[in-house]
Amino acid sequence: PGKLDDDGKRIPMEVKKGDRILMGKYAGTEVKIDGDEHIIMREDDVLAVIE
Repeated sequence: PGKLDDDGKRIPMEVKKGDRILMGKYAGTEVKIDGDEHIIMREDDVLAVIE
């Protein structure tokens, strides 16, 4: 996970599994995996991490 910089090196994600976030109303794509609902989105679409 993470995106690539201009040199092709992977940039680690700042958002971790289990973080509570704020996101725009239309950000991401809703998917259902094994009966659980998830939203797949770009880290750039995260507005804030709630602590």
